[in-house]
Amino acid sequence: MKKILLLTLFLIQASGFAQVRWMTMTQALAAQKKEPKKILIDFYADWCAPCKEMDKFTFNHPEIAKIINEKFYAVKFESDGNETVSFAGHTFINPDYKNKKTKNPLHQFSKYMNINMIPTMVFLDEKADPITSLSGALKAKEVEPYFTMIASDEYKNIKTRKEWESYQKKFRSKIKD
Repeated sequence: MKKILLLTLFLIQASGFAQVRWMTMTQALAAQKKEPKKILIDFYADWCAPCKEMDKFTFNHPEIAKIINEKFYAVKFESDGNETVSFAGHTFINPDYKNKKTKNPLHQFSKYMNINMIPTMVFLDEKADPITSLSGALKAKEVEPYFTMIASDEYKNIKTRKEWESYQKKFRSKIKD
């Protein structure tokens, strides 16, 4: 009976409960020193309904979770939270943080990264230099070309809008509507 239960649990886990392995910025930077990978930072807030939608439908989509887990260190950063972050020779805090139950001012790290709205995703290269950002509540099908392009370094070859449009046309999405 135990074997059947374990097998059932394994099959359930393997069959679509895709979850991104989130970490802190400190953990991602430490991991990047050991094994260089790009970093994806999801700037969110607990009170943000579109952020929760992206967690549920975009980041938990099996194809998106697979790309993120294989190609990126994924960071979840509360844009108005109280975490201390050391990045690019600076230490960032949220000096006006009150408590978790209210909206707080933007964290210094959010400001440093030019976060003007949430949700926003910021992509950093293997040296923690910025690549680009995506803002708004985006569906899995909308983010897949960006994730694939950034993960494969194809973004380095796209210099114009026309080249981007050409890339999108040749891109074959694995995600169905």
